[in-house]
Amino acid sequence: MANAQSTTIGAHAARADLRPQWVAFGLMFVFFLVAPATGLYAVFLMKVMCFALFACAFNLLIGYGGLLSFGHAMFLGLASYVSAHAAKVWGITPELAILSGTAAATMLGLLTGLLAIRRQGIYFAMITLALAQMIYFFCVQAPFTGGEDGIQAVPRGRLFGLIDLSNVWAMYATVMAVFFGGFLLIFRVIHSPFGQVLKAIRENEQRAISLGYDTDRYKLLAFVLSAALSGLAGATKAIVFQLASLTDVHWTMSGEVVLMTLVGGLGTVFGPVVGAFVIVAMANYLAQLGAWVTVVQGAIFVVCVLTFRRGVIGELGHWLRKPL
Repeated sequence: MANAQSTTIGAHAARADLRPQWVAFGLMFVFFLVAPATGLYAVFLMKVMCFALFACAFNLLIGYGGLLSFGHAMFLGLASYVSAHAAKVWGITPELAILSGTAAATMLGLLTGLLAIRRQGIYFAMITLALAQMIYFFCVQAPFTGGEDGIQAVPRGRLFGLIDLSNVWAMYATVMAVFFGGFLLIFRVIHSPFGQVLKAIRENEQRAISLGYDTDRYKLLAFVLSAALSGLAGATKAIVFQLASLTDVHWTMSGEVVLMTLVGGLGTVFGPVVGAFVIVAMANYLAQLGAWVTVVQGAIFVVCVLTFRRGVIGELGHWLRKPL
């Protein structure tokens, strides 16, 4: 009886802890729903959602698994190329093109994960960077990628053969569905027993091993899941912008996703979304500064690190004493 009562109390406490996050989720959903009516461009918001999903996928790996990848752009970029090629050359519908790009990123994540998770710390990071550079040079040389020109004029097509995605609002609704679907999947994983084991591995891997967990298997699953969701973001982005280019697979893109995660809040649920919004907004609205954009971004990053040591959302959650 006492055990049943304590279990019930624990379940109620767990639901109470999640209430602030569900409120934040509702606010985020309302924001993206009404933001186009406030004057923000739909294309800008779609770019934010694609990069937010990419950053959330990266945060799942580093923030909850403790694995720092310096080559995550390879999943975003390869999925972008495969999705664009499938839509333009094979002529398949956009949902199948996005799925094909996601599948390619998942397979790449499995292959690279089997190699990378054998090492830890900086060695893991360097292996992922080396593998990402190999994928970059593959994309430069492969005939189907278009080399430095990339794959241009990718048709958006008709979703399920019915919905014309050349209509910006149809495309916007599709990107919203992809983003929130991916976000809810990450949210569920974080708060599942699998997510709890990932946190245990992040905090003390040796203790997790002593408790009987196969930590390599958990890390591989987290790596593959992160790769798949990164690929989903890249494949969707290729359809939105009708373009797949070397920018998406370059090492600087891997650096940008690290920046997004740190600015928003490492190991927080909503931090990567805020970080993606900040970084994309700076790149969009400071474009007239030319080469100085990088300098300004660096200065803002330094200020954020000094002012918000836990990231924007991390500091907000600390102030509210609620995990966000």
